[in-house]
Amino acid sequence: MRPVVPFALAVLAAPLSAQSLLYRSPNLGGTWTPDGGVIQFNFAHRFYVAPAPSHTVVNYPSFTLAAGVARHLALGWHFGTHSLIPSVTPSVTSSNESELYARYRHGPAEGQNGFSVAVTPAYNALARSLDGEVGVDWTSGAITLEGAARVMQKPLGRSGGAKGAIAGGFVARLTEYVAVSADVGSLVSPTTLATWGAALSVVIPGSPHTFSLQTSNAPVNTIQGNSRGISQRHYGFEFTIPLHLSRFRPWFHRSERVVRINQPFMNVAAAAEVIIEGLRFGNDTVTISAGQIVKWVNRDNFEHTVTFNAPEAAHLSGALTPKGELAIRFDQPGTYPYHCLPHPTMRGVVVVH
Repeated sequence: MRPVVPFALAVLAAPLSAQSLLYRSPNLGGTWTPDGGVIQFNFAHRFYVAPAPSHTVVNYPSFTLAAGVARHLALGWHFGTHSLIPSVTPSVTSSNESELYARYRHGPAEGQNGFSVAVTPAYNALARSLDGEVGVDWTSGAITLEGAARVMQKPLGRSGGAKGAIAGGFVARLTEYVAVSADVGSLVSPTTLATWGAALSVVIPGSPHTFSLQTSNAPVNTIQGNSRGISQRHYGFEFTIPLHLSRFRPWFHRSERVVRINQPFMNVAAAAEVIIEGLRFGNDTVTISAGQIVKWVNRDNFEHTVTFNAPEAAHLSGALTPKGELAIRFDQPGTYPYHCLPHPTMRGVVVVH
């Protein structure tokens, strides 16, 4: 295995291997893709309150369902009600907008410093349009900058030529659990009302979930829906739910030089030991020499994982059953940051000399 490239250990404690709202703004999908064996479900619920005297409340729910099918490759579905397309194209009678998409991503994992780019081809079923987006983001410490260039074969369901759109945004993480973000986007047209959004997002401690309070004028969460705004201001929230199919982990991740047993080790000489108790790794950082073994001991009553952040070290990752143990031998020098998949705020580092 090649040595793992070290990166800043001060990465904030946002959920890893699950989409985090601390790394994207309300109307930009970012460059994120789920890990293999992870299904991501995001629920966004925005609403509009009509002025007096009616004060009628109109709900605008949207859903995202995505699955990691290979490294850096995802397939997904966006769905939203109250689409803008029927108001622009009268021949379209339904207001439910669906978008099927794929996304390929290149760059460091979400939350790590650096530049990432993603290509997202999509099909908007309501507009009957082949769409696409190239998204980029750059993260440095507490700041993430985002950008996107989009193209639509039939913008808002209208024939007569493709049209482009651009968008940009930023995220500022105030603490390891709290972030603020904003974005703006528009079709390339001087007469189009731009979309905008702003959010206050939080990590739910001890869980892979994030929650966001949002305001925006984008009607739905598709490429087309995020490219043309409406005159109404919506308020609402978004909640992220990663579903880790850990029982099917061998289908997606090969595990080498990893020992998994449910009984204490009898014949494994470990150079360092990490006790897992109370939803934390007892030693945040352990230092060993190449060829030595680190042992993790799970004293909690639920499953944990030792999941390495860097793709070059993914094959070393392993799981611990309740009261189980895990031993990993490190043959190459390097710095190996890791986290627990079900509890992403649990983090540690193995330093190999």
